[in-house]
Amino acid sequence: MNPNIELLAPGGDVDAIKAAIIAGADAVYCGLDTFNARNRASNISFDELIGIIRLAHQYECQIFLTLNIVILEREFKALTKLLNKLVNTTLDGVIVQDLGMFNLLTKHFPTLDIHASTQLTTHNAGQIPFLKKLGASRVNLSRELNLREINTLTAIGREHDTLTEVFVHGSLCVAFSGLCYSTSASVGNSGNRGRCSQACREEYETTESGNNFPLNIKDNSAFFDLPALIEAGVHSFKVEGRIKGSSYVHTVIDSFRKQIDGFLKTGELLEDGERLYKVFNRDFTNSFLKGDLNQSMFIDNPRDNSKDHAINKSNAISVVQIFDAKQELHQEKSIINATVDDKIKHLSIEKVPLTLSFSGKQGTPLTLTVTTEGFSVEQQTYTVVSDSNLRQSDKFNFDAELLEHRFKSLNNAGYNLQPIHTDELESGLCITYKELTQIKNKVSALLNESQEVVAEVTLPKLVKHEKAESGTKLSILICDEADIKLANTTDADIYFKLPDAYKRGCTKYIDFLKQNPRLIPWFPSVLIGKDYDVALNILQQVKPELIVTNNTGIAYEAHKLGIKWIAGPFLNITNSYALMAMKETFDCSGAFISNEINRQQIQNIARPENFKMMYSIYHPILLMVSRQCFFQQSVGCEKPRIDNGCMLSCDKSTSITNLKGDSFAIDKQKAGYPSIYNQDQFLNMEIINDLSHLFDNFMIDLTNIGAGDKTSPDKVELIKQFELLLEGKTEAEQSLNHLVEQRTNVQYHNGL
Repeated sequence: MNPNIELLAPGGDVDAIKAAIIAGADAVYCGLDTFNARNRASNISFDELIGIIRLAHQYECQIFLTLNIVILEREFKALTKLLNKLVNTTLDGVIVQDLGMFNLLTKHFPTLDIHASTQLTTHNAGQIPFLKKLGASRVNLSRELNLREINTLTAIGREHDTLTEVFVHGSLCVAFSGLCYSTSASVGNSGNRGRCSQACREEYETTESGNNFPLNIKDNSAFFDLPALIEAGVHSFKVEGRIKGSSYVHTVIDSFRKQIDGFLKTGELLEDGERLYKVFNRDFTNSFLKGDLNQSMFIDNPRDNSKDHAINKSNAISVVQIFDAKQELHQEKSIINATVDDKIKHLSIEKVPLTLSFSGKQGTPLTLTVTTEGFSVEQQTYTVVSDSNLRQSDKFNFDAELLEHRFKSLNNAGYNLQPIHTDELESGLCITYKELTQIKNKVSALLNESQEVVAEVTLPKLVKHEKAESGTKLSILICDEADIKLANTTDADIYFKLPDAYKRGCTKYIDFLKQNPRLIPWFPSVLIGKDYDVALNILQQVKPELIVTNNTGIAYEAHKLGIKWIAGPFLNITNSYALMAMKETFDCSGAFISNEINRQQIQNIARPENFKMMYSIYHPILLMVSRQCFFQQSVGCEKPRIDNGCMLSCDKSTSITNLKGDSFAIDKQKAGYPSIYNQDQFLNMEIINDLSHLFDNFMIDLTNIGAGDKTSPDKVELIKQFELLLEGKTEAEQSLNHLVEQRTNVQYHNGL
């Protein structure tokens, strides 16, 4: 057992952060009003962040800043400006999703500790060393993992000196984090940019199984699973909830603090968890953790369950009893609110008054006495002395006005500089400006927990390399072995999509790929447990010249084996620095540019040298992919829970319709994860005229995945028309519009 564990709390606003600190959090994660994945949270200003860090450190609590969104090319100037400020604070870490951010931080801001966000969907043994090599010191594991899988990954983390986090309480996404595109596909409000509109919580037309909220699952809680997670070696127990208020945060963190401390002291769980039901909840499940994916995980109510729990707990039946139960809960919530308000009211993040007193005589050093004192901050005094002695000068001397000008930068986000005192400093004296600057920097370091001032970074201009070959080629993606015959109709590259799941020890695809060397293996986004082991064995045994992978664990292993690899579209590459990260760190050969971004956001991306850029111009529009079953709540399923055979054998399809009348296809391929797709196919012919000069390759997806029971266009004819289009034959555009009746390229216009 490793008792060195961290309780990590959410902080959406200042009061929630104060509540977390006073409740006993070891660390708090929070976001500024930019570059973070919770736009609906109140978030904080930079000045507030400085005060929060100071307050938290007084309570031996760390502060982590969320910079956990994909970054657009035009944002790196503003991002660098922010990082130049953050690097001169005592911030304890930054939480990152974008691969380009890793590159930027490790190259230019190495003193900032990097944590890999849950948005990176870390779920297999190759992803941890991948992220470690990019610069991560810790990773947040995918919420869908069970205890056995967590045990395996924490062991891998220890091998690579990487800490692991696990979400132990709060909202669950029904989709794998980072692989939900439900709102960017319609209006550009991407969850990968912190603007998730929560399509999974929406009401839909009543399904065949009688549900109105078929995608809504209960909240996660591992309150009674803490011993197993501690035994597994998990370092950080993370609570979700940056859009929740101070009462929620305090109640949850205080409950977990008491549960953890009680267990570490006695070896027993002492808390009953009832307080967790008195604040917002959708009821609780630990089914992902237990590896028991069943129908009880869903709840047909996305709103607060606390009233229903109070009524059920009191066995209220009559109108009077129900009213009394609700009133009692209301009073308890009022007491919680008042208690938390009282506990945090004395905590201040206000700027600290800073007094500078200069003294000295001719022939003696200049002495600067620094005093800080403020509400909830004990008085501290520092003394800094010059190396050389004060001397007479005819040109200039140190009066109060000059010293105020030279030290005005100390009037900053953390301190209010008071009028400077020079009563004890003889007039007409000076030392060099260089030494005065050194004194100022020493003071800055003392005020910043002895951290030296880091010089400002200016990003070098990126070089945009040209394509190695002229023209833009076509590639096709298939997943049906019968479609190999399409190779006879085209010279295009042919990618073969490997399954998400396999029977243990499966070797079928090793022989298949060896027999068809023209096929370029395409690895999916999610490969967990035995499925990752089989996929890795395919890679090792086939040793193809080139692969496409949407999974960073496979990318890491391909690099180790010396296999050329291309980053697939579901790695969601949106900027030049992400390309650089993969090229420089893992010798990546090329990458698909994200379909979430628009023309303007694409056109300024800089290609690394000897690097291919690709883009999918025709494919089904994936909205979300899940480890949970979408059929239980839509058309119903005779199985009460998902078993090992479901992934391999189930190939159902259906649809759900929201209250606006929009229908979405639910599709489950054999050996694939349950997924939801838009009713339209993505078809973007505009990019061929707009940006062909940027791309080496345009891909069309002929897998039929997501088509449901719709008739698919003739594949041979599709290939022919796309080839004609790339040759500049404009009449092919009309033919393609006829072949693909339900189509959109709204993402290419909306962007992020």
